[in-house]
Amino acid sequence: MGDILLTGGGAALMIMGLIGCVLPVIPGPPLSFTGLLLLHFSDFADFSFEFLLLFGSIAVIVTVLDYIVPIWGTKKFGGSKRGMWGAAIGLVIGIFILPPIGFIVGPFAGAVIGESTMGKSSKESFRAGLGSVLGLMMGVGLKLAASLVMTYYFVKDLIV
Repeated sequence: MGDILLTGGGAALMIMGLIGCVLPVIPGPPLSFTGLLLLHFSDFADFSFEFLLLFGSIAVIVTVLDYIVPIWGTKKFGGSKRGMWGAAIGLVIGIFILPPIGFIVGPFAGAVIGESTMGKSSKESFRAGLGSVLGLMMGVGLKLAASLVMTYYFVKDLIV
């Protein structure tokens, strides 16, 4: 019974982890890693310490990068601190007002508005907005790659 609960809970966390890769309020890779841990504590899998350390580290690194990459994208495309703050605020507002498209529109609009309030031209503001969206997509890609690999190992060890 305990193994079934651990495996079922792990599977639920793997699914939530994948969903969390596209919804910023859910920490995708840490949930996926926790799913791996639950499977490890069942009789269905026995991951090595090094394996768990590697994927735990990946989960932490990808989660931290997810906060840094969109800011970096905004800055790389000429955005100011106001544009970066606008992108962050736009992301939060966009998720609640226009789900799921607000995930993309919110940071873009926030960065553009933030840059516009600095007196930048519409071209410069648009460019900063584009940078925030590209950075956001890079973060999603990193999280998704990490969670998909963890899901692969979860399923592989569960089946074998």
